[in-house]
Amino acid sequence: MDSIKLFKKATDAISTIFLYILLLALIVGMAKTLLDIRFIIFESLESGFNHMVTSVLTVFIVIDLFKAFVDYHEHDRIKLTDITDATILIVLREIAVGLYSQEFGSEFVLSLATLLLVLGIMRVLAVKYSPAKLRESYIFVPQEEQPSKMGLRTIFDHCNPVHDNN
Repeated sequence: MDSIKLFKKATDAISTIFLYILLLALIVGMAKTLLDIRFIIFESLESGFNHMVTSVLTVFIVIDLFKAFVDYHEHDRIKLTDITDATILIVLREIAVGLYSQEFGSEFVLSLATLLLVLGIMRVLAVKYSPAKLRESYIFVPQEEQPSKMGLRTIFDHCNPVHDNN
């Protein structure tokens, strides 16, 4: 068996296993989010809201990772936008958790905000300069004949300006 085919089969098997694990994590995350509603009802609204925000953002992270693995499984490539989306969600989750629990200092929040800004710029640039969009923007335009293949009369016609006699 060819080593490239073996590598392809191994990566397909591993990505399939990760897809099932992420699907299970997504189901468990949704169940945990639904169970966190009890914190809003039986405890304070602030504590319940903290649990809900953490759970929902965690589920969004798992959804983004799931999307990235599905894309890899189908197209054998990882999109930069999927990875930056997941990373942005992770940073947002950490900021939300830290702000609600009041654990972070101002320097740490500023560094996370800077990281978020850089990731946002990276995301915008990845969309703007996407290889798929670059391929679509190339339109086949037939090239003009080379001067060496044109006759002298044609070359002079291209060089001389056309005068309108009105």
